[in-house]
Amino acid sequence: MTIGIFDSGIGGLTVLSEAIRRIPTEDYYFVADTLHAPYGIKSKQEVESYVMEAVSGMMELDIDALVIACNTATSIAVELLREQYPAIPIIGMEPAVKPAVEMNASTGRRVLVFATPLTLSLPKYYALVSRVDDNHIVDSLPMERLVPFCEQMKFNEHEVEQYFLDKLADYDLQQYGMVVLGCTHYPYFKPILQRILPPHVGIVDGSVGTVRRLAAQLHRYGLARGKGSGRVTFYNTAQDDSYNEKMKKALQYLQHNEI
Repeated sequence: MTIGIFDSGIGGLTVLSEAIRRIPTEDYYFVADTLHAPYGIKSKQEVESYVMEAVSGMMELDIDALVIACNTATSIAVELLREQYPAIPIIGMEPAVKPAVEMNASTGRRVLVFATPLTLSLPKYYALVSRVDDNHIVDSLPMERLVPFCEQMKFNEHEVEQYFLDKLADYDLQQYGMVVLGCTHYPYFKPILQRILPPHVGIVDGSVGTVRRLAAQLHRYGLARGKGSGRVTFYNTAQDDSYNEKMKKALQYLQHNEI
């Protein structure tokens, strides 16, 4: 069986890495829409058309399940994809606000969500927060430069650390108990965040929950055959071989650093 994982760039590799760790006996196609990245600063209509086009191409790879490893793309297109391709399980992502609020409940502190400007502007995000944030403790912070930093493989550099410090300068971090990484590109920066955030602040992203849902859906559809080897095949929509090599290096970085 082959699982397709899709993102605009290398961010979705954070989900792939978790999938390989938890479901190592299946094979994977990873597709990055490098022709149109980044998504987070584009219009809803543009992103919807890009995602539908890219997934149409992925279906030609004869995948058995699909993960949209992008919060922005999920918010915009996952329901359309499920309508168009009802025969296979399609798993989306959302910022891990609910688990962050639950884990933070006993601390009396606030929750801070980092996400792309587009994700934060969408009704689905506001509906999510409204549904889980009964005590109005969730704050949202757009992090427009993190995806470009990530795509440039600047995971742990002074320039990125200074960007975080500048963005957080007006926040009293003693008031916060959890930070939510609301974009699959953002977990690459966990080492920096662990340095600059106070020790009491936890960091959560949606990869673990997404892969748990994937595993459950595979069983539900009778697809968990366990006959693969964890083999990964990389594609990108620009058909750039050097980008495929970058994806391999980024995956190695995640696995080596246990992110």
